[in-house]
Amino acid sequence: MTKIHTEQTFESAIIQSLVQNGGYTETSASDFNREICMDTNVVLSFLEDSQPLQWKKLKAAYEDQIENRIIERLNRELDLRGTLDVLRNGIKDYGVKFQMAFFKPETRLNPETQALYDKNRLTVTRQLKYSAKNENSIDLLLGLNGLPIATIELKNPFTRQTVENAKIQYMEDRDPRELLFQFKKRALVHFAVDTDEVFMTTRLQEKRTKYLPFNLGFNNGAGNPPNPEGYKTAYLWEYVWTKHSWMDIIARFLHIQSEEIEDKNTGKKYKKESLIFPRFHQLDVVRNLSLHAKENGTGRNYLIQHSAGSGKSNSIAWLSYHLSSLHNAKDERIFDSVVVVTDRLVLDQQLQNTIYQFEHKQGVVQKIDQNSEQLAQALGYGKHIIITTLQKFPFIVDKVKELPGKNYAVIVDEAHSSQGGEAARKMKAVLSAKNLEEAAKEDGAEFEDEEDVIREEMKAIGPQPNLSFFAFTATPKSKTLEVFGEKDAEGKPRPFHLYSMRQAIEEGFILDVLKNYTTYKAYFRIAKAIEDDPELNKRKAAKAIGSYVSLHPYNLAQKTQIMIEHFKEFTSKKIGGKAKAMVVTSSRLHAKRYYFEFKKYIKEKGYDWIKVLVAFSGSVKDDDFPDGVSESQLTHYGEKELPEIFEKEEYKILIVAEKYQTGYDQPLLHTMFVDKPLSGVKAVQTLSRLNRINPGKEDTFILDFVNDRETILQSFQPFYEATILEETTDPNHLYDLKNKLDEKQVYWQSEIDAFARVYYLSRNALNPGEQGKLYAFIDPSIQRYKGLNEEEQDEFKKGLRTWTNIYSYLSQIIPFQDIELEKFFTFGRHLSNRLPKRDLSERLKLTDEVALEYYRLQKISDGAITLEIKGEVGLQNITEAGIKREKEEKALLSEIINVLNDRFGTDFTDADKLFFDQIEMELVRDEKLQMQAKSNSLDNFKYGFDEAFLTKLIDRMEDNKEIFARILDDKDFGGVVKEWMLRKVYQNINAE
Repeated sequence: MTKIHTEQTFESAIIQSLVQNGGYTETSASDFNREICMDTNVVLSFLEDSQPLQWKKLKAAYEDQIENRIIERLNRELDLRGTLDVLRNGIKDYGVKFQMAFFKPETRLNPETQALYDKNRLTVTRQLKYSAKNENSIDLLLGLNGLPIATIELKNPFTRQTVENAKIQYMEDRDPRELLFQFKKRALVHFAVDTDEVFMTTRLQEKRTKYLPFNLGFNNGAGNPPNPEGYKTAYLWEYVWTKHSWMDIIARFLHIQSEEIEDKNTGKKYKKESLIFPRFHQLDVVRNLSLHAKENGTGRNYLIQHSAGSGKSNSIAWLSYHLSSLHNAKDERIFDSVVVVTDRLVLDQQLQNTIYQFEHKQGVVQKIDQNSEQLAQALGYGKHIIITTLQKFPFIVDKVKELPGKNYAVIVDEAHSSQGGEAARKMKAVLSAKNLEEAAKEDGAEFEDEEDVIREEMKAIGPQPNLSFFAFTATPKSKTLEVFGEKDAEGKPRPFHLYSMRQAIEEGFILDVLKNYTTYKAYFRIAKAIEDDPELNKRKAAKAIGSYVSLHPYNLAQKTQIMIEHFKEFTSKKIGGKAKAMVVTSSRLHAKRYYFEFKKYIKEKGYDWIKVLVAFSGSVKDDDFPDGVSESQLTHYGEKELPEIFEKEEYKILIVAEKYQTGYDQPLLHTMFVDKPLSGVKAVQTLSRLNRINPGKEDTFILDFVNDRETILQSFQPFYEATILEETTDPNHLYDLKNKLDEKQVYWQSEIDAFARVYYLSRNALNPGEQGKLYAFIDPSIQRYKGLNEEEQDEFKKGLRTWTNIYSYLSQIIPFQDIELEKFFTFGRHLSNRLPKRDLSERLKLTDEVALEYYRLQKISDGAITLEIKGEVGLQNITEAGIKREKEEKALLSEIINVLNDRFGTDFTDADKLFFDQIEMELVRDEKLQMQAKSNSLDNFKYGFDEAFLTKLIDRMEDNKEIFARILDDKDFGGVVKEWMLRKVYQNINAE
């Protein structure tokens, strides 16, 4: 008798559902032909039953050999063209064409097509042995008309096996050279499934296999919600795999994407193919939008809030195709044309290629690349799908009003702007009849973005009964939600469909840019703690940061020094030495001056390998360029060339002003230096330039000179509810926490040393057998860990994870030279991944030798042992094992500023405060004054102080002439300043 908690019971439950409610038949594994990987009995019975006339013709030619000849021909076609193409377009044999599948017709006008659709045979087979070489089996196989479509590996957590074990099984035990698993040739998709989560892949590549989550999402994050009726993953077999859904996915979602790849060693170009299977939210949004439009007709607005990393290009392509073929209950076409408005250069060709695979005919998509007349003709003729640019949007709206007899769907990808602001300025000119120079005349002005322009244009014309509007955006503004959002039960507008930033981050499609977000104050505070601590200060490190004490962040040169030194010390070593940085400035003048300051500093230091570019619109004037200078004149590249130029390896830093802050995708961007006030949507869009994933990119870093944490937190909160920004970490806590971990006696120093000796072997000395030694050095620690009681295990595991998180974060700011810390980090990270898992929420870490080797080599090539790894969780939960926050230091000048403001009505700028700050600092450091202050009373001290104060004031005269003049000319004002400074300097010297 099968036990209820086993994997076999789980398997049976799925098969029962598919057979009783999903339109499937269960077939025997013994009927599967391992040599050619198909169920020949089902293939032949389907062809003879569904296409008797074709069968009769071919039988006349082949007679008794008809079955063998058809299978031979089918096998050859599958090897040449692949399963998907054969299913959609059939095969020809001896001049006779057979369809290998019949897809559901869009209308009921032809009963014969519906009858053919009913002839399809969906099958499910359990424990299928697929190989001619061995007896390996897969848990489930889904087939269509005898051809394999999906393989499934099931795991049941009751038996301590999870979806992660299923992934490993595919990677380690399923040979991608086996015919069933060969890309495109047989099974199209492979599912790893347990009772809680689902992952899938369309290409098995052993340890390089890339899995995508196929989960519903829960509370706007990853995973699946509880299911009161049973398994959390029941939607997979109760909905996705059922006949109508599954046939629709095969017919109108699955497609091949090709991209041209250049071999950097040879320069040769080759095509790389990918088979695209929709993620659940993509399937869900396309179907929900289509169903709503089918039931409600035209004249509706839809807002789709999908984060970066959601795969919007594919979602838009699928939606375009579905809307273009949508019919109502009367079998009437709902939309005469679907217009896609986008600035994505790749979307045009992608749409053409994708829809050609569905329709197998040219001309379904028309690109408008000329004038508005071409667009008018396409709209008038009712071209199925029209793709055009944002600038033509007002014309589309006007033209649609002139064609009341036709209905249109307009899909707008308005959040994607290739050069931030240019498109919006042109749109403003069109809408308001201003010329472009007038629209852009104010330097640094916040222009309306595309979302604003589209919203206002739609509001101006009002609802149009023949136009439905589908807007995709990652960051909808409140006004946009008001205009286009769906009102909930409480009357609050919400997006029609949501794929949140949080879910995209948790599912691994984008990086969390707030994880390593640091304000300048925090950056300085950490560096200062290092300087003041004798245990950590084991070399003269972070000189650029430490010099903050004598310089000040409002000085461009000082900021330049900090940014370049940070890039050199940290960023340049990320992503295998390929990482790039962006500097966000507040105006064109700032960008221009930073550009020259960067080049000057780089030349002085001999950092010739750091090349810098600058980007801003129009031209900027100053004393150096009274007639103005443009971006192109500075860089010697055209504006449109710049993204491609920045792609080159030698260009490391891009300085921008109101450009490339939205819609710019550069996966190698790792670090952002912000010297501009940011808030709201603008903050989210700007900082999100860093979130694109790339092989080897495990984290990001932001150094913000201007904004505070609370502003950034409030900006991100509406789009990612789980955002937590941590306070500054005390570096000494690394030692405190390690002491607590040492007390558990789980690891021995001799094991850490032995592990490090192998891990950091030179490339020449390393051989594959060395990896086994790494496991051997960690295994004793695991055994000791198991000897702890449950409470001690939890405390140790959380403490170890927190320690590696803190070290990973701080290592981006502080160039640690403590070798013992580095060795422990390397050992601890790998130990943490191998500690036994009790809780299902603690996901099994896949052993990834490729990634391990990548980072090992990255560190060796750096010549320093400074591992760069992103931690699993944010730096939060302020406990003994968490991060200790330091108290805010009171501003040195708060007392005098308040006195002067109250008494003299002053309103000091940051530059004024800096002036006082620097004078006070120099007086405190004056050796002569130090001797006088320590050996005299305050009354006697002031005699020597007066002369020193005047000298310092004159030395600093050029820094702030207004304050200098007022101190000398206004005796009351000058007296208050001098008296306060006297007391402050005297107190500080004696306090030291």
